[in-house]
Amino acid sequence: MLIFDQLNKADRHLRLLSWCVAAGLAVLFGGLWWVQVVRSGHYAEDQRNQSSRTVRVPGPRGKILDRHGVALAENVPVYNISLYLHDRGWRALAWDEYVRQRAVAVARTAAPARPPSWLARFLAWTGLRSLPKETRKLDVATRNELLRRSRYAATSNLVQQLGLALGQVVVTNEAKFQKEFHEHYEQRRALPMPILSGLSSNLIARFLEQGTRLAGLDMEIQPIRIYPQGTVAAHVLGYLRRSEESAEDELSFYNYRLPDYRGISGIEYSQDEELHGRAGAKSMLVNNLGYLQSETVWSPVEAGRNVTLTLDAAVQAEAERALKNAPGAGHPVRGAAVVLDCRTGEIIALASAPAFDPNKFIPHISAADYAEYMDESTRPLQHRAILGGYPPGSTFKTVVALVGLEAGTLDPASIFQVAVDPENAPKGCIYVGQRKIRDTANAGPYNFKRALIKSSNSYFITNALRVGPEAIIAMGERLHLGERTGIPLGQDSRGILPTRDWIKKNRGPWQNGDTANLAIGQGDLLVTPLQLAVAMAAVANGGRVLTPQLILSTQGQDELVDPAQRAGVRPVIRDQLPVTSRTLRLVHEAMLADTEDAEGTGTKAQVEGFRICAKTGTAQLIKLGHTKADDHITWFASFGPYEQPRYAVVVMVESGGSGGGTCAPVAQRIYTKLRDREKQPAASRKNSLARN
Repeated sequence: MLIFDQLNKADRHLRLLSWCVAAGLAVLFGGLWWVQVVRSGHYAEDQRNQSSRTVRVPGPRGKILDRHGVALAENVPVYNISLYLHDRGWRALAWDEYVRQRAVAVARTAAPARPPSWLARFLAWTGLRSLPKETRKLDVATRNELLRRSRYAATSNLVQQLGLALGQVVVTNEAKFQKEFHEHYEQRRALPMPILSGLSSNLIARFLEQGTRLAGLDMEIQPIRIYPQGTVAAHVLGYLRRSEESAEDELSFYNYRLPDYRGISGIEYSQDEELHGRAGAKSMLVNNLGYLQSETVWSPVEAGRNVTLTLDAAVQAEAERALKNAPGAGHPVRGAAVVLDCRTGEIIALASAPAFDPNKFIPHISAADYAEYMDESTRPLQHRAILGGYPPGSTFKTVVALVGLEAGTLDPASIFQVAVDPENAPKGCIYVGQRKIRDTANAGPYNFKRALIKSSNSYFITNALRVGPEAIIAMGERLHLGERTGIPLGQDSRGILPTRDWIKKNRGPWQNGDTANLAIGQGDLLVTPLQLAVAMAAVANGGRVLTPQLILSTQGQDELVDPAQRAGVRPVIRDQLPVTSRTLRLVHEAMLADTEDAEGTGTKAQVEGFRICAKTGTAQLIKLGHTKADDHITWFASFGPYEQPRYAVVVMVESGGSGGGTCAPVAQRIYTKLRDREKQPAASRKNSLARN
């Protein structure tokens, strides 16, 4: 070669080095030829046998917090033990089990042995080779069934060893576990198979000490949604359900989806876009056997944002406890309680009874719990504070009073004589046309204040007929009755404010009897407890009709916010009542007397050091010309303290004894909690829920 000819023939070391380099190049080119030419078919086949799988990885949901930072909904790590089917150790166990079972099956089979070929016989005759031992062949279906049984047998033995290591039984239903294993192997082989979920600290320690030697088993951590306060604010929070849906900006198709949830009701539903975050995606390379080879993250997950509510968890919990134990309401209690900040419209508490536990929907609700929650007689999932409509009863007399006082047709000092009911003395009554309407108050003289605290039907029906229905309906429209409040829960009933056109369309021309029904809050008039709380707040704050607000703020999970430094919401004034301060003062004084006067119906709501203005009510649900014992709604509509109103509290109980006997004690407990919370330092309010 020219290169070697040019070298100094006397330099033997240099010539040796040159030959080594040439030999190395020859080996390199030979290896390339082997890979590119000889083995190209093998690598092409291997590539064809591999395929890519896309996996959707959900982002952790954001927290839901109360105004003081108490977690109402959050995520906690759950420790699970899973089986990785691509693990070499598990595959070796499954193969060893197959070899053992195959030997047993071959020994038992009656299939004839394959005779030796003529070449084998010739070689045996010449002595060059002995005849092979007699073997028996298994058909394809039998081999596949043996492989199937061997995989499960190896897994079952592994799970039993895990149970011994943990000191407890892992599988309680063998048939169910076997079915789940085969389904997972056939459909989701590349993903880990959950074996045991929700490990306690004791089991975690046992597994780390003894279980890590078990082939294919490993411990993983997954976030799971919990509601640490149980049923507290359950109707506000809502609940979740497993979902297979993708967001608008995500891929529409994935081979695998890790467990993900979507909000079905409440804040979980209405703020799902904020809470849900953004799902990530990864690609997994799977071989021809379905086992994982490698994975690549396409896009990382993004955690959802935290949502802070205006609720005070301690007041909410007390409202729910008081409502659950409402006297004379039967069991379970069906009702609602609303606490509203009169100055800003912030919702401090929004309770509904009976309650439900949103934790029972994670990971899925049981058949027994579902049947309980679907019970039509109790309807635990219905948010009674904002859904459905109820006749407000005598609580609507405050609206009639505002209209009459402002129009001048109602003189607060004049005396009105309630006629005696000849069939029910000493109770009073009033005739509207040929219809007799019984009075809840006794016959006798009444001025405005006494008529309000005794809740005289005759007095307010007379004044309603004087002022006319148009003025009362106009005031109801200014209060936005018959309209949605706009609370961000994804559900909010309008109720019904019967106008002349509405009555004409549904029942015929307006009659004086319709005015009488409107005056005492019955007939076609329907409101929700939240709507009535907004009305009470307007009466308390000088006539400003506020939009109820539930969301205080939203922030990222990595943002640190001091609840004591967080600014409150700005009040949204929806309307202004056309009433003077004199009219409001007269109504305030009369409502104060309802709780402080000896004749008042709301005296059971009294709280020391916290003067309360209130109006009780009981509305009868007339069906087929008669009433049933449980066909009525009891109310307590109020605000306080009297000197500078800060809170509006409304309590409603279905089939209660009376507004004063059933609802007033519930309100008394709520006001007591509000008074105590105001005295409590802001720094200690977050921890007070646990103490209660």
